Amino acid sequence: MILLDEADVRAVLRWDELIAAMERALADFSAGRVLQPVRTMLAIEADKRYLGIMPAVTGAAMGAKLVSFYPGNAGSSQPTHLATIVLLRPQTGEPLAVIDGRLITEMRTAAVSAAVTKRLASPQSRVLALLGSGVQAQAHLEALRHVGSFDEVRVWSRTPEHARRFAAAHGVTAMPDAESAVRDADVVVTATNASAPILHGAWLKPGAHVNAIGSPLPDRRELDDAAMMNLLVVDSRAAVAAESGDVILSGAQIYAEAGEIFAGTVATPTGRTTVFKSVGLAVEDIAAAMLVFEAVSGR
Repeated sequence: MILLDEADVRAVLRWDELIAAMERALADFSAGRVLQPVRTMLAIEADKRYLGIMPAVTGAAMGAKLVSFYPGNAGSSQPTHLATIVLLRPQTGEPLAVIDGRLITEMRTAAVSAAVTKRLASPQSRVLALLGSGVQAQAHLEALRHVGSFDEVRVWSRTPEHARRFAAAHGVTAMPDAESAVRDADVVVTATNASAPILHGAWLKPGAHVNAIGSPLPDRRELDDAAMMNLLVVDSRAAVAAESGDVILSGAQIYAEAGEIFAGTVATPTGRTTVFKSVGLAVEDIAAAMLVFEAVSGR
């Protein structure tokens, strides 16, 4: 068994390979080829400290992730998400690796959004809006540039100085409010810990695509009811029904799981305003961890 830290992960995990792996993993998940319960989330301290337990078994990999979600760390030197992944050989149960999961979580989340965006967003998409300016905003900027070409990128944060720093670091435009960031944008990412909606459906351009990846708790939401009434794709019906306030509180109807679209069992919608609600799945972590393990071990 080997121990891999974040530097080891960063050295080998590549966006194009990861995006493709996320498509395969979610197609397998939606086809019933993955054993995976809905994440167990222990609330240690409401709104501040949570522990998630995420096991999964596929034909090629088996393992579990322990993830600490600490929104109370926001603004401190500690990340809001930290994780450890234990990877095992499914045929024998043999432990293969213990892998730092923070960067894997960051990258696989954005890679899934990129894979969905490639299918649901207009090929003519040129304006990207990021609501939130943390690690997920940065990861999504990187991942989405692998599946699209954006002439304009806008960023907004509830803390204006954070948006200005992000804009300066990445050569994008800081916006004074969420509405001005979203108006006329082709692709929108919401990556915040908001407890109430920060994106209103009235602002969305017809045919726009939204990746909603923040606020993954049943009593929090980022999108209002009008936004959620657009064509909705999710990573897991069962998971969002238990974890996503955006879905639970809006009562929105789900069109498909992303894996059904990747596998071609559900038609890819065209010309529609679309929302992808992602809460994150263990199968994504295990598939990404296997990419890392194989790259490092040469297997």
